[in-house]
Amino acid sequence: MASRMNNPSLVVPDALPPLLELGKVINQVGVPVRTLDLVRMRVSQLNGRVWILPAEPEAAARIDNRLSTVADWREADCFTDAERAALALAETAARLGDRVDPVPDDVWGEAARHYTEPELSALIMHVGLVNLWNCINVSTRQDPADWR
Repeated sequence: MASRMNNPSLVVPDALPPLLELGKVINQVGVPVRTLDLVRMRVSQLNGRVWILPAEPEAAARIDNRLSTVADWREADCFTDAERAALALAETAARLGDRVDPVPDDVWGEAARHYTEPELSALIMHVGLVNLWNCINVSTRQDPADWR
């Protein structure tokens, strides 16, 4: 399927640098990058954004091999309790219109058990930023992206 237009982050003058800078700031708060990657993959799955994971062994060795199983994080035993809390928070925060209480207290409380207030803030901002990127890329039918 052909893209509908050039990527809006490149079309709107000066839009890309602050988006990239926000991503850098979020990465510096203290949430493990591997956790942020899991959240990015799961939120992207929920939003219909396709990522292409590397097939060549050298490149594949540089990514978290759990990315391909993140959709089944509840059943998989390879995720830590903190990662599970981040994924539950990400799923609820990414789907705000799906329920009356979009982010239930039990989901928030479990995440708060594992993350500090700045880390929770970074997780929520990360979900929002991933949602934004997915909205841009899915709406305009950008090609599936290579992971990193």
